[in-house]
Amino acid sequence: MLYLFPVSVAHAAGEGGLLGGGSGIASMAPFVLLIVVFYFLLIRPQQKTAKKHKQLLAAIAQGDRITTRGGIHGRVQNVKEDVITVEIANNVVIKLDRSAILGKQTGGDNK
Repeated sequence: MLYLFPVSVAHAAGEGGLLGGGSGIASMAPFVLLIVVFYFLLIRPQQKTAKKHKQLLAAIAQGDRITTRGGIHGRVQNVKEDVITVEIANNVVIKLDRSAILGKQTGGDNK
């Protein structure tokens, strides 16, 4: 007889394939590891950043110098629930939604 594969290889292929079957838990391990890696490298840092920004927005007070997401710099004149009044130049006042604030300015020009 002419065999294309040795008997041991053919026998192993019949039982679990050439790659082997493995247990259910062992085959799920790479996926679980991938989910854990994504959590610690992507999801968790993003949650920390969002929490820090939410705390910053809650701490905005009159007199703070802020920067908006659009790049406007100004001084907070009045703070209400979700609307913040900001003076961006002499006698130029705009109203912003609290979520439009990117952050507080530190140091620099404190006119």
